[in-house]
Amino acid sequence: MTPKAETPPPICDYEGSDYQVSFWERGGRAYEDQAEAIALKRLLPTSGRLLLELGAGAGRNTPRYTGFEQIVLLDYSRTQLQQAQARLGRSNRYLYVAADIYRLPFINGLFDAATMIRTLHHMADAPAALRQVRRVLAPNAAFILEYANKRNLKAILRYLLRRQAWNPFTLEPVEFAALNFDFHPRAVQNWLAEADFEIEAIRTVSHFRVGLLKRVVPAKLLAGLDALFQPTGALWQLTPSVFVGCRAGGASEKINRPENLTDWFQCPACGHNRLNLQKESLTCPACNRDYPVEDGIYDLRPR
Repeated sequence: MTPKAETPPPICDYEGSDYQVSFWERGGRAYEDQAEAIALKRLLPTSGRLLLELGAGAGRNTPRYTGFEQIVLLDYSRTQLQQAQARLGRSNRYLYVAADIYRLPFINGLFDAATMIRTLHHMADAPAALRQVRRVLAPNAAFILEYANKRNLKAILRYLLRRQAWNPFTLEPVEFAALNFDFHPRAVQNWLAEADFEIEAIRTVSHFRVGLLKRVVPAKLLAGLDALFQPTGALWQLTPSVFVGCRAGGASEKINRPENLTDWFQCPACGHNRLNLQKESLTCPACNRDYPVEDGIYDLRPR
């Protein structure tokens, strides 16, 4: 009897969304943006060759990876990547890839760094996503993860005052809106360890995410105060956002990265690597699936 194929996890697709404008530029999120920039600067290596930005969206954080020679912006949405192109332009430094994080279309050990900011909270199967990230990272590669914290101070107070039903102290994720999850810090740490990541630093972010404070205190000042408290993440995590700086397991070794760009990819459907470049697509010689390459965007979403 043929085993039944597993149903893939659902995808949170931002296709057609104006998220960058409505949420970040007009949504009063300047403080959060600046606080996240500080955490990234503290955790990310100052230099590297090839970085994978998972859930890159419209490229909000991409200009902050100044020390890396090349950056692969990955998002499930083509329109988000088109917005990133409009912001960053087309050059050899940026590669735009539409793909599913659960089935990353890259060969094993390709990248020497990766970031995943405001993306894990859309993962219905977070451990599976983290295993895929580890697969495409070289041994000792840096990985910066941000996640939405279930055990934040506001949630704890609401629970104690019986204003919310779910328990912030239990390990299971809470889905507060469709495909929007908060995670317990201990659960995330366990998943990282199981995926062969070693945690080097934890930073708590957005200590002052309060509407009144953001209206009366300048964003730059709030972010500066936030920076003072971020290192307390090594002791406790009570903020709505937590950053984790990790290293992929394994001994450090020279990365034998293929020089040919098309050899970076593998088929997300069958796992065969070394795809063939046609005029306007990548083709898998094993399963004959075609993946469009259009307007500078490599579309390797599973078909």
